[in-house]
Amino acid sequence: MAGSAGCLFSPPACGRGRGKACCRARRRNKPPLAPPASGRGTGIVALIVLPLDHGFASDAISLLTEQDILGERLVRRQKSRKSADAFLAELATLSVGDLVVHLDHGIGRYEGLTSIPVGNSPHDCVALTYAGGDKLYVPVENLDVLSRYGGESEGVALDKLGGEAWQRRKARMKERIREIAGELLATAAARALRPGEVLAADAAYPAFVDRFPYQETDDQDRAIGDVLADLASGRPMDRLVCGDVGFGKTEVALRAAFVAAMAGMQVAIVCPTTLLARQHYSNFVERFKGFPIEIGRLSRLVPAAEAQRTRDGLASGQIDIVVGTHAVIAKSVEFNRLGLVIVDEEQRFGVVHKERLKQLKTDVHVLTLTATPIPRTLQMAMSGLRELSVIQTPPVDRLAVRTYVAPWDPVVIREALLREHDRGGQSFFVTPRIKDLPDIEEYLRTRVPEVKYVVAHGQMAPGEVEERMSAFYDRKYDILVSTTIVESGLDIPSANTLVVHRADRFGLAQLYQLRGRVGRSKTRAYAYLTTPEGGAITDTAEKRLKLLGDLDTLGAGFQLASHDLDIRGAGNLVGDEQSGHIREVGFELYQSMLEEAILVAKATSMGAAPPREALSPVITIDAPILIPEDYVPDLPLRMALYRRLNEAEDRAALDGFAAEMIDRFGPLPPETANLIQLMEIKASAKLAGIAKLDVGTKGALVSFHGDEFANVPGLIAYVERLKGRARIRPDHRLSVSGDWASTGARLNGALQLSKGLGKLARQAA
Repeated sequence: MAGSAGCLFSPPACGRGRGKACCRARRRNKPPLAPPASGRGTGIVALIVLPLDHGFASDAISLLTEQDILGERLVRRQKSRKSADAFLAELATLSVGDLVVHLDHGIGRYEGLTSIPVGNSPHDCVALTYAGGDKLYVPVENLDVLSRYGGESEGVALDKLGGEAWQRRKARMKERIREIAGELLATAAARALRPGEVLAADAAYPAFVDRFPYQETDDQDRAIGDVLADLASGRPMDRLVCGDVGFGKTEVALRAAFVAAMAGMQVAIVCPTTLLARQHYSNFVERFKGFPIEIGRLSRLVPAAEAQRTRDGLASGQIDIVVGTHAVIAKSVEFNRLGLVIVDEEQRFGVVHKERLKQLKTDVHVLTLTATPIPRTLQMAMSGLRELSVIQTPPVDRLAVRTYVAPWDPVVIREALLREHDRGGQSFFVTPRIKDLPDIEEYLRTRVPEVKYVVAHGQMAPGEVEERMSAFYDRKYDILVSTTIVESGLDIPSANTLVVHRADRFGLAQLYQLRGRVGRSKTRAYAYLTTPEGGAITDTAEKRLKLLGDLDTLGAGFQLASHDLDIRGAGNLVGDEQSGHIREVGFELYQSMLEEAILVAKATSMGAAPPREALSPVITIDAPILIPEDYVPDLPLRMALYRRLNEAEDRAALDGFAAEMIDRFGPLPPETANLIQLMEIKASAKLAGIAKLDVGTKGALVSFHGDEFANVPGLIAYVERLKGRARIRPDHRLSVSGDWASTGARLNGALQLSKGLGKLARQAA
């Protein structure tokens, strides 16, 4: 068993990639198998722990793995859970110069953090500039009144501080949003009131799950649970699963399809391209092997006779699952008992196809899979009108794709293609137009003659495309030269270099999807986005390419979609209007107003009291309130911490935040401890309906929202209990006296006061 030093088996015996696995085992101090003394095996049976899926045999040894002996691998599944809310974090980032929207004062420009003296103590505030150079300073504990404007800031006028134009604009927008929310709710309610098929997992489900050869990520596990709960709920499902390319959305679809098919319902999987449909069909056939499920396919690549048999089988009920392109939703296709429609990459379907899908899915369960949801879909999901599951956790050992944006350089591209070829991999070479293909072929023939390439595009005969793609998949060629037919879903782990010719002619989501064709294994992948050599490109194209180059982390698809929502707007959610109303008030505030309108409309329709208007109490207190610069030097990080602190809703969340700060940055400075206590005061003040709380050395003055307290009898009794230390003034404000000379006394006094009033307000609720 001669081999390289440190490896247990020689390369031929190791099989495909086994030698490295053995080396890893040795590094983990796993005991190696002792070689036999001579000749063939000695008959000794040994047990050893190695990271191998399949065994092998040689003249010296026979090795059997657990999977060889027991059959399909049984993955031991952990039940750990973690919060999925982190995916929205990117929406809260701010940079100096960005436009922000103040709830009461409108659009201003963010100028960073500055320290303002309150009494004798420094207090961190966010500085905003308004029209005419007016300045507004927002205390860091009130960041919840600010939202990111988003989208294009060119040509957006700043509001005048104290002017009436903003209030008029906001009121007008509220009325429009109320109408939109009413229409959306009517549509959603009509669907929710229809009974749906109850589809529950049967006894065969665990055996199907165990065929999945990987450990589910936490997010993937949660998404699967959400989908199965929807199927069993008795109401038609309408769920969007948003997960980055290669993060496991297909497994969610497979399990949903299995549950529906085994419950006796038909399943339609609709894909945007013939190549993706072909790949999904192969995956489904392989995964469902041995189960009593008939699977058919429909696309232009399918022979006419087979397509007719599939249509007949769907009409008679013999076909349980059909995988295909928009041919699946053609009017000539009739289903016997359709129960589940799975739409992959819905942003690739046009208006006509989506209308047909709406007709098809009126009473059935619908599961939509996407890596980069279109703005309208994203907004509907974020508004609570569609259920949303996000798969943000990358598979184990997945590496981010290195992305380079540069003018076309034949030498650089040659080196990139040869490097991939030399490490035994394959490459994609993508162009936006068929007429560019001959030039690329000429370049490869003359400048990169060492590699073999094959060309594929949508105008070829279906059989020819199938044949060429299969040859590339079987690694008979080094480079696939194609148009965007490779954009969606293709899974070729050996292809890890992508060259996009004239990347400025592609859309943002298109480029992101193309980049997702590489880097689907444990190998580092590279993407080269080329622009015209010495040629100018539009500002929008430059912005798209820069954004894609910046978003080079794993799981960036949702962030990219949110930027797309910024750039394009969501449009009117119930009409054809694409410009939308977002430019008037900014994305985040528009989103917040829409959610509020939906909650009010829901409460009204159910005869319940509408939710209380959002409140951000202003607390003025002579105490140092800030995260010192020498404690957290990075300004964007300090802003992110302030923003997170504003999202903490109770004492437990604040304690967790404090513990994290101590763990990351060391013991809390007194100013930061004061800030965290101030946030607890603010949370209690919200419950009490306090609009403003002024705290000084001799007591406090409380102003209630709308000059009303929720529990007036309780407040009067509270004043009487304090025996002259408290009184209700003619202007409806509450005055409380006390000896609060020290900072600690002021903070503790304000906390006890706000807690007491909050308790009274809850008693009236």
